[in-house]
Amino acid sequence: MKIGYSFWGFLGNGITDTPDGGRSHRRPLIDALHDHGHEIVFLQANRDLLEADDDLGNAYTFHHGSPDIDALFLEWRWASDGRNTTPCGTEGHTCDLHRQAELVTRYTERRKTPTVIWDKDLRLQPDSVWRRFGHVTVCEAALEPTPGAHRLLFPVDDRLLAEADPLALANKPRDLVLGYVGNQYDRDEHFARFFAPVATHFDHVVGGKWTKTSHWPHVPFVGRLPFEVVQTVYGRSLATVLMLPKRYAAVGQMTQRIFEAVLAGCLPLTPADILHADRFVPKELIVSSSNEVIERLTHLQQIAGTQQHAALIAACLNRLDMFRLSRQVDALEAVLETAASPTAMERGAA
Repeated sequence: MKIGYSFWGFLGNGITDTPDGGRSHRRPLIDALHDHGHEIVFLQANRDLLEADDDLGNAYTFHHGSPDIDALFLEWRWASDGRNTTPCGTEGHTCDLHRQAELVTRYTERRKTPTVIWDKDLRLQPDSVWRRFGHVTVCEAALEPTPGAHRLLFPVDDRLLAEADPLALANKPRDLVLGYVGNQYDRDEHFARFFAPVATHFDHVVGGKWTKTSHWPHVPFVGRLPFEVVQTVYGRSLATVLMLPKRYAAVGQMTQRIFEAVLAGCLPLTPADILHADRFVPKELIVSSSNEVIERLTHLQQIAGTQQHAALIAACLNRLDMFRLSRQVDALEAVLETAASPTAMERGAA
């Protein structure tokens, strides 16, 4: 199948001053689809080349027009005031939303091309017209997707899971007790409840774009970090706290932060208000208050480097199995086949 793939971000390390969590899982997913015999053509701007001067070994095809494709796959974009809602050519304008509108109009609406919308940020409205087309399938990275949507979790490479050694990770020296890398977006409540009160007790670091921090003057925010430094921070940290926006927590949507941390041996303390928290981490790492975070961190300091520590890391690695790349590729191929089925096409043409 020839898949037209629309995403706004990077396949490589990209640049530091931009949000794009997809860098941790996008390229493995695309490479796996290619290995399964699919042809991929990218339909947004080649930001790796234009912004990061990285040609990616010329291994990928980008197209700015309307190539013939069998299916359209969209990492869904939404309106961001002052950025992609401004006129083309305006300072600071990004054309991701305009290009997406062009693609869904040309392919999904006019040509009835089988279309998969991966609503990674849960921004597609429940009454969106795109949910009504028979040849359109919506996917969400949630354990409890919205009615009619399919589950497509953020994938972690099978090879990385196979290579992870819990005992070696437990024995790794760590100079930080608590580390976090991620942007502020809608995470203030979790940060105020589970991280900020704890930060006065332990060595810690917070990386990412945090612009409103006056309530937490004791926390050293170091700003955005290069993508390749993320693993370094988690590799130095004994633990992290998985902080989610409310809309993610309510449906059990875990971000790529969980496997970035666990693969580095950084144990992910998980707020109990995240739906299905026990499916993401063992019960020993689920917390309901800042006091419980302090208790868990104190205990982890005491067992650091022991077999008990390694067992906790192993338990976290086992829970990453549901994110396994091979599982997600199978799920996506099933969705693509369904969207391209004669029944779906007939509904789309109706």
